[in-house]
Amino acid sequence: MVAPVAPAGVVVVVADPSGRSLSGRVKTMDPGIFKTRLDSGLRVVTDSLPQLRSVAVGFWVGTGARDEDDPRSGASHFLEHLLFKGTPTRTALDIAEAVESVGGEMNAFTSHEYTAFYVRVPDDQLGLAIDILSDVVWAPSLRPDEMDAERKVILEEINMRDDAPDELLHDLLAEAVFPDHPLGRSVLGSIESIEAMPRDSVADYHSQHYRPSNIVVAAAGNLEHERVVELVEQGLAANPGALGGRPARAAHPFAPARTLEVLRRPTEQAHIAIGLRAFSRDDPDRFALTVVNQVLGGGMSSRLFQEVREKRGLAYSVYAYRSAYEETGAMAVYAGTTPARVDETLGVLNTELDRFAEDGGVTDRELQAAKGHLTGSMALGLESSSSRMHRLGRSELTLGEIPTLDELVDSVNAVTPADVSRVIDRVFVDADRTLTVVGPFDAADFA
Repeated sequence: MVAPVAPAGVVVVVADPSGRSLSGRVKTMDPGIFKTRLDSGLRVVTDSLPQLRSVAVGFWVGTGARDEDDPRSGASHFLEHLLFKGTPTRTALDIAEAVESVGGEMNAFTSHEYTAFYVRVPDDQLGLAIDILSDVVWAPSLRPDEMDAERKVILEEINMRDDAPDELLHDLLAEAVFPDHPLGRSVLGSIESIEAMPRDSVADYHSQHYRPSNIVVAAAGNLEHERVVELVEQGLAANPGALGGRPARAAHPFAPARTLEVLRRPTEQAHIAIGLRAFSRDDPDRFALTVVNQVLGGGMSSRLFQEVREKRGLAYSVYAYRSAYEETGAMAVYAGTTPARVDETLGVLNTELDRFAEDGGVTDRELQAAKGHLTGSMALGLESSSSRMHRLGRSELTLGEIPTLDELVDSVNAVTPADVSRVIDRVFVDADRTLTVVGPFDAADFA
């Protein structure tokens, strides 16, 4: 079938080749990308890449750590583990053998606002991938003995995080930037919450949130959209569950960020992060903030890398990053250095943040280099079925649309010096900074 051509920016509702109407089947302007909304509310988005010999399929659930109450802190991540532990018809070994015996791979991850389960297999195993994901997402067994075993695994994961100060630091920073808020809680939960969480509480959480209208199925590779929709519908029919929407996301007020958080550890390095509140994932200035982040600490040519590592040799690892959520966000800079040089390193980090606030902009050379890096990395990042599937699922779930690569490139290239100055004013000028340190120090050392 040849899809009709429409002007840029116009979506086209297309009929199935057999003549059967596909209500809600929308052809986007990216070649090969289609979207269907089923009667249950579940959305299916696909990207056809006939030149590949693989398919990647992901079930993206619009629930994450911020949707948990305090007693169930870590429940989303707990479910991420438990869903692969078995169903009424498959054991954990059955699931692993089915995927690995065809050369495939499967994985999952949890964030504050969503959870994803995905499988990548040869293209002739599309049916297997969707069947397994449908089985584990809609009908996990959540057997008490398996839950108790996986509870120990998660406790070990928490211990592993606690033994990695450069990872622990970022959890501490989030807690300080968003104190007493679900966005400040660790996705892993705490040792106390995981040890105390009963099986029925986790099962109830699954029943409330794992509903079709809260899930996007994304698939990319050598596939046909109609076949993916058919297989997803079969999986739903075999596992009828609760319809309707998930519980509304509770609103939590944002308290002022804490200015200092220090955790004493006898480490060989001191790990430092400075955080600032930023803005949401759909804010009109998000592309300009991405450019600012790239200039500040996004690569080897960034200000931080050049000043901290190249010129002074203060750190091996130094970078900036941003986090974006439904209604807010954060930006942070990080460096790991020997304890004897903490003051010097911290001085350089603050100086570079001050430069943004005082200068109110970046040079033309920095602006063009940042744009070139971002647009080039977008293109290079879409060269596998997995990366394309991730783009589909994340975009549809969080934004409700899938911008084309050209649209994203145009948005980055459209960032002007005035946009950069406005973002710097919003984020860096008169902003409270949160300093977080993990290393052989006490809070009094940074008073």
